[in-house]
Amino acid sequence: MQVAAAGAPSAALLRRYARESSRADITLRIVGRAEGQRLNRHFRKKNYATNVLSFPYGGGGGDIVLCHPVIAREAREQGKSLRAHYAHLVVHGVLHLRGHDHLRKGDAARMEGAEIRVLRRLGFPDPYR
Repeated sequence: MQVAAAGAPSAALLRRYARESSRADITLRIVGRAEGQRLNRHFRKKNYATNVLSFPYGGGGGDIVLCHPVIAREAREQGKSLRAHYAHLVVHGVLHLRGHDHLRKGDAARMEGAEIRVLRRLGFPDPYR
């Protein structure tokens, strides 16, 4: 767990969210807008900060970068608790590390179903409702 931006849920909670989806070695990094934008621009050629980036390195493990200002804004806009939105995005990032994707409609439906099941086990509602 690496924190470069304040305001996220506790490291213990974020680890719990990640462990519910995978037992692989995963690094979670919480960043501010500038670092989130820099990483998204460098790795995805998109010049804006995004909520979550996943960098797999095999065996289901990897690095997940969560951009706190974007996540906080999205949670407010969507009427969700910050904790629920973080849980969703950690699970989303872990599923990407495990090979899930959402580029095609069928793949997106499978990934969303997996997210919903994991979040339900964690006590959170369906994030797509």
